[in-house]
Amino acid sequence: MKTFSDSEADLAELAGRTIGIVGYGNQGRAQAQNMRDSGLSVLVGSPRDASYERARQDSFEVVDIAGVARRADVICLLIPDEVQRTVYTEALASELRPGQMLSFAHGYNIRFRHIVPPPTVDVGMVAPRMIGTGVRSSFLAGKWVPATVAVWQDATGRALARTLALAKAIGATVQPVLETTFAAEAEIDLFMEQAVWASVVQVFRTAFEVLTQAGYAPEEALLEMYVSGEAAEVFAQMRQMGFFKQMALHSRTSQYGQLTRSRSVLPGDLTQSFAHVLEAIRDGSFDQEWSEEARRGYPLFDDLRRNAEAHPMNTVESQLALLIGSQPTAIET
Repeated sequence: MKTFSDSEADLAELAGRTIGIVGYGNQGRAQAQNMRDSGLSVLVGSPRDASYERARQDSFEVVDIAGVARRADVICLLIPDEVQRTVYTEALASELRPGQMLSFAHGYNIRFRHIVPPPTVDVGMVAPRMIGTGVRSSFLAGKWVPATVAVWQDATGRALARTLALAKAIGATVQPVLETTFAAEAEIDLFMEQAVWASVVQVFRTAFEVLTQAGYAPEEALLEMYVSGEAAEVFAQMRQMGFFKQMALHSRTSQYGQLTRSRSVLPGDLTQSFAHVLEAIRDGSFDQEWSEEARRGYPLFDDLRRNAEAHPMNTVESQLALLIGSQPTAIET
């Protein structure tokens, strides 16, 4: 896989140019602040909502989204996928001019052709592999912001250079940044959400239900599962040491239990079910399903969210927080 080093990314590529950040939520705020701290000229585009006021409080010039298209040389779309296409169509498309660049943090709308930019503009992607708060805190600490980069369309001959400069500006080239494609980034990201993390959700929910139905204290169950932070530390060590090598940090009893039960604890054939999930992503079936859900006003999504919020785990989390004197961290949207 091709990578680019810090020496191959030059902030001078964006010198004298205005970077327009569309959206000032969790990811937009972090990237805007990192870019400004890297010396770039940053303009924020937002409707007059809480994000608008937050950007002004952070001392950014804020204009409407169409204003960003008229004034910026590089336009970073850092708003949710499901609203991105509408914002692009209604506020950006008619304002674009030759030589501008559209930059994305996720390949979804380009991959599934909900957004089709004119051939006269560059289209690139800098996709951080962490949430916005992590992008900001890593940058401030001088640490690497893991990311992938891609170019969809090179109208000026400078699309890759511009994309790498954006990656450098948010801290993604502290260590080599990986090159990908819009399609690969979108498909792998969706697969992780729909196969891997969907499995994790079901595993933790089932574990809680089995333990509490067997008579164990629900607070103790959650403490063991994730509230203690042990699970987070295991993932951190996977990153540092390797997936299987970190097992050396566990007791032999733990290692034996994990290795002997790993293939029998989950019912059915994971390979087949995961392959089915991936195929539905690649052939566009999921995109059609999600687009139809959006068209109908998200009735199924809202119902699923209500059911999740009504699960007993939520109440136990609150009770456990009181017992141990901690509170959940609020995430900016």
